[in-house]
Amino acid sequence: MNLSLIPKELRPIAEKVAGSERITETEALRLYRSHDLNALGIMASAVRERKNGNYATYIHNRYINYSNICILSCQFCAFAAKKRDAHAFEYAIDEIIGVVREALRVGVTEVHMVGGLHPTLKKDWYLELVRGIRALDPDVHIKAFTAIEVRHLARRVFRRSIRDTLQTLREAGLGSMTGGGAEIFDPVVRDEICRGKESAEEWLDVHRTWHKMGGRSTCTMLYGHIETLEQRVDHLRQLRELQDETGGFTGFVPFAFEPQTTVLSHIKPASALEQLRNLAVSRIYLDNIDHLTAYWVSMGLPLAQISLSYGVDDLHGTILEEKIFHMAGATTPQQQTAAALEHAIREAGREPAQRDSHYRRIDSTRVTPVNGAAAVGAELACA
Repeated sequence: MNLSLIPKELRPIAEKVAGSERITETEALRLYRSHDLNALGIMASAVRERKNGNYATYIHNRYINYSNICILSCQFCAFAAKKRDAHAFEYAIDEIIGVVREALRVGVTEVHMVGGLHPTLKKDWYLELVRGIRALDPDVHIKAFTAIEVRHLARRVFRRSIRDTLQTLREAGLGSMTGGGAEIFDPVVRDEICRGKESAEEWLDVHRTWHKMGGRSTCTMLYGHIETLEQRVDHLRQLRELQDETGGFTGFVPFAFEPQTTVLSHIKPASALEQLRNLAVSRIYLDNIDHLTAYWVSMGLPLAQISLSYGVDDLHGTILEEKIFHMAGATTPQQQTAAALEHAIREAGREPAQRDSHYRRIDSTRVTPVNGAAAVGAELACA
């Protein structure tokens, strides 16, 4: 890192970053308040280079939102619905299995699956779904369920402990948990944007339980709504502390809030500048989480490409379909080809690599689609 490019007021922090020292919450807040985006990018890139070299990764995955019917009514969410609502949907298991079967034919390695807190689906439905996907291909990785979904399943559906519920799901084929539902951990913010949802402590406890069982998961933050910078830093602090305890988070995926069709539509969306700043500060602060993902569905691929110079080492995946952000007003494509992601990475001066669900680089030429289908990404067209 060339410290001469860092302004004097940030140089003590940059020196700590260069020396692989942990920065404090006060220093993270100072970075958030800095207007020198180039300096943040230099520091974040130093961390990224130290952890991941010049590689930037993506995963070939298929998103499935099995239902948006939900007992909650979070103010920030345009996805959830009651059964009577016109935009409510619920897919049958056979429909989902068919979608996964088609995705496997073009070489996906992960099925990413989340939904609402459904009021009537039974234990056998969830187990049959996971088992059915697993039966199609024992090597496909099933990344499914947020912490709040797991709590819902444990309390209302399986009627067992969190640990027993997770163990039953794992035996059915669950590979890892998703990081959704974290939002912002501050209780005042949660009371205003997602009243009735689990607390920060409950979210963290589900992931702690899963990690102690040997499981891995991602972690997230929804920012750019009513939270303060101090509340963002506190959110990052709690993630870093749990990672110190368990080491179970594979990557951090921050999302910029999409306000267009929610009751918080009066909020101005986070600017490109703010999104890059948030990624850079996250990369610098979360020194114990190896990977930082730019969620192109929220950002758009051009900005995600730029973020590769601000600490990001992963562009998420091909997706194939995404409903949650698009129902909130996102106008980005709903899928990308592997070729498009690799092109964006190369243009940014980085070396592209396909990864698995734990962010481990894999040889994409050895990922064989079933039934002799075309090579990875070849049959997928941008929406």
